[in-house]
Amino acid sequence: MAGIRRRLASMLYESLLLLGVWSVGFMLPHLALGMGLGIVLPGPALLIHVFVIFGIYFIWYWRNGGQTLAMQTWKLKIVTADSLPPGKRQLYLRYFLSWLSLLFFGVGLVWVVFDRDRQFLHDRLAGTRIIFVPPTTTSTPPPAET
Repeated sequence: MAGIRRRLASMLYESLLLLGVWSVGFMLPHLALGMGLGIVLPGPALLIHVFVIFGIYFIWYWRNGGQTLAMQTWKLKIVTADSLPPGKRQLYLRYFLSWLSLLFFGVGLVWVVFDRDRQFLHDRLAGTRIIFVPPTTTSTPPPAET
């Protein structure tokens, strides 16, 4: 199981990476629409766009290796309770529940303090967990003597 500090540090780093995702996937298209065509989408459409853009980012990375870029840096990985790769349904559910967790004043993040396994609420409900993946050591043979 991954420690709380490591998971929170990964989340902080992830928020910095999401600025880049948001800039490319959200800001650039809306700037082009606004400046090029004079179109401004209503507020709810903008929120849905952010939800979809971030969902593509997270779910794609979780499906392809179980780790986002920040999780790779902090050696974290999403798995099921049986340490298997989660299915699509679990990942969609985890993503949706994590948004609810944040929108309700971070209650799902505070949940980690009370959970017996120190899991976030969205992980508990989706049947996933975050584990620490220790770095693999590769031994290279010494250079041949000449």
